Amino acid sequence: MRVGDLAAAGGVTAKTVRYYEQAGLLPAPPRTPGGYRDYPPTAVTRLAFIRDAQHAGLTLAEIRGVLTLRDSGEAPCGQVVHLIDQHLEEIDRRMAELRTTRTALRELARRAAETDPATCAEDGICSIFSTLP
Repeated sequence: MRVGDLAAAGGVTAKTVRYYEQAGLLPAPPRTPGGYRDYPPTAVTRLAFIRDAQHAGLTLAEIRGVLTLRDSGEAPCGQVVHLIDQHLEEIDRRMAELRTTRTALRELARRAAETDPATCAEDGICSIFSTLP
């Protein structure tokens, strides 16, 4: 299967397929006598895995690690579970940070609504950010 056919089957561009090959995510396929890449049918499954793993938030390096395990004959599901857990923890941490930021911004918005623009900068740059009452 040529690169364009693989790309269409995988829902990506031919440029993406070539990039994944260069990045070591797809093994270099054999070439036709005319020099065209000739991907095996299994490349569609691999490409779908890469795409789905990226959509789940895995980095290309993480995906490469999972594929390396698979290519060595090991089932990578344990590694995938570990990566999913790590990403969930990171999302939870970021969500907590965002909640804290939202609370701070709401307080700043309240202060801004009570601030007279004519006197805002009398004691500094902008009294909305001032820690004084």
